[in-house]
Amino acid sequence: MIGSPLIKDIVITGGSRGIGKYVADRLGKYGAVLNIIARTESELEKTREEFVKKGYKVKVFRGDVKELSRVKEIISLIGRVDVLVNCAGIQGEIGPFYCLNYKSWREAFDINFFGTVNCISASLPLMIKEKRGKIINFSGGGANYSRPNFTAYGVSKAAIVRLTETLADELRDHNIQVNAVSPGIIKTRMIEEILSAGKERAGTDYEQVRTKSNEGFDTPDLVAELVCYLASEESNWITGKVISAIWDPWKEWKEKETQKQLDKDIYVLRRIDGRQYVKIDK
Repeated sequence: MIGSPLIKDIVITGGSRGIGKYVADRLGKYGAVLNIIARTESELEKTREEFVKKGYKVKVFRGDVKELSRVKEIISLIGRVDVLVNCAGIQGEIGPFYCLNYKSWREAFDINFFGTVNCISASLPLMIKEKRGKIINFSGGGANYSRPNFTAYGVSKAAIVRLTETLADELRDHNIQVNAVSPGIIKTRMIEEILSAGKERAGTDYEQVRTKSNEGFDTPDLVAELVCYLASEESNWITGKVISAIWDPWKEWKEKETQKQLDKDIYVLRRIDGRQYVKIDK
């Protein structure tokens, strides 16, 4: 998909396991300089050793994205951010909202949303100074539709999508593109949490995950390749979009043929009411 190497300094949060690690691995294959931020030192060191053996340029930093002071310290140490990939996130407590522990609910929002905000806030001054940059956020289940029993996760991810759209508009004149990726149902620790929660707490998601367990989960290859595409110069014309790695035909998009369509009310959050939503003429 990518026509040229990614000779860029890329910061990946949550890059020591799960989808974040898979994405970091693919970015490393394309030649990116990897700066991985995660909370668990043992996982970070294991990831660093694996990537060094593969010949990647990689540095790891232990830190919690919800702690702004630590995030700023790490970004200062890195010194340059061409691309920021916000993969860090947790699912949070599963179950009906009225039964949840508020502290647990708030922690999920703090990591998923404010962790993303913190990393963007710390990285933007460097990008604005260079008059270029890419910010790739992660959306997820519940961002575009109601997801009962997963309120912390769904609401935080929806907030990320609106943040993505808004920052894309604010940063156009600075040549900074901001997009969000919806990864699909990938087999990660979150899947195990849903199965452990059981049908009573996880609701319809429990049966959906069980079905996926039998039929096969979505592939992380498409997620990693989409992130690499959005990190490349080939996607400079795309900003303010939430793109499904699995469903959307992003591999077929061409700048001259697709840009006009993507500028309309598609691949964004909109209320369909005949006023704010503009039907696309075909």
